[in-house]
Amino acid sequence: MTETQGSSPSRRALIGWGGAGLALGAAAAGGAVAVARAGDGTDPADDGTGGAVPFHGAHQAGIATPVQDRLHFAAFDVKTEDRDEFVRMLKDWTAAARRMTAGRTVGEGAYGGLAEAPPDDTGEALGLKPSRLTLTIGFGPSLFDRFGLRDRRPEALVDLPKFPGDNLDRARTGGDLCIQACADDPQVAVHAIRNLARIGFGKVAVRWSQLGFGKTSSTTPDAHTPRNLFGFKDGTRNIAGTETARLKEHVWVGDGDEGAGAAWMTGGSYLVARRIRMNIETWDRTSLQEQEDVFGRDKREGAPVGKAKEHDEPFLKAMKPDAHVRLAHPDANGGITILRRGYSFTDGTDGLGRLDAGLFFLAYQRDVRKGFIPLQRKLSAHDALNEYIQHVGSAVFAVPPGVRDSGDWWGRTLLTKEA
Repeated sequence: MTETQGSSPSRRALIGWGGAGLALGAAAAGGAVAVARAGDGTDPADDGTGGAVPFHGAHQAGIATPVQDRLHFAAFDVKTEDRDEFVRMLKDWTAAARRMTAGRTVGEGAYGGLAEAPPDDTGEALGLKPSRLTLTIGFGPSLFDRFGLRDRRPEALVDLPKFPGDNLDRARTGGDLCIQACADDPQVAVHAIRNLARIGFGKVAVRWSQLGFGKTSSTTPDAHTPRNLFGFKDGTRNIAGTETARLKEHVWVGDGDEGAGAAWMTGGSYLVARRIRMNIETWDRTSLQEQEDVFGRDKREGAPVGKAKEHDEPFLKAMKPDAHVRLAHPDANGGITILRRGYSFTDGTDGLGRLDAGLFFLAYQRDVRKGFIPLQRKLSAHDALNEYIQHVGSAVFAVPPGVRDSGDWWGRTLLTKEA
């Protein structure tokens, strides 16, 4: 067994044979998690295949990255009051994320280590490819009440107002921070969240989480537009990951955007997450004509009213005044544009014989005050779709810029003075 990357010693070297009990407690709390292992032929990434997405970059992966098929999203509450301990956890999380997105195990792996200690990796992703796993972190408004960060809260990180029709479940709302795990294999995404939660044990706790399948938006315009659980194509005009100018204008935080104390967000973005329950049974008994009128597109092609093809420019006035496309289109909202990465979900039933199913809506933007909030105010008041949906969970997060290199870590620009 080789030592871990950099100057961190291996777990055996950390605990020694005589002091195993004391050090095992620290390891279980994630205080000094080993985060790298030399390739031994068991890591899927060793064969050079598997679709790994680069972890380092100016922006975090998982935003403009081509949308994967599966999601595991988790919001966390911070339990520690020790800033240094929180920073150590973020460093450990970053190192583990760097490994997992490359298709490698966390630390010394799921087996072969000290028999008396829990393995560093939970092991359910052994033998699986990276599956284009991306891990994206965000910081919620409540985090800035901790660790002396109040004066570093960005002006754009506002608490979302209550919109008409909201029926938010507090158990599915808010969070001090979040991790968005997207992958083409659900087990890879779940494995990532599970390991980060394990590393953070005692310092953070999962507040709520959501599994998603069947992406409902695409950032690759040449790909087939996905459909939501109502059977309609979704995200036809979404920002593409290759549209550098539109991303700069609508998604990435620019120099001078945030005011005093928040330059750390330059290169980042703002995420709104909404759990939207769909009244599937009511929708399924609605006529095709009404369904198409609600959206303002036909169900077969996704073409706007009066047009033949999905990507034909819509004539908004040909749609009903309360049609979803007419109300949500940038031309009807002074150019407001957000980048969407939504997923469908189904979580059993509601106890009344109805599916608990819907859309887990994820939207990235440069400024929530100029993006999601004015758009949702309009939609919540007038959209015909409101008869068939209800927003039941909600959160907003500041998503910092990307991890630059192997010496960088999630949240460094926020939590270090030199940044």
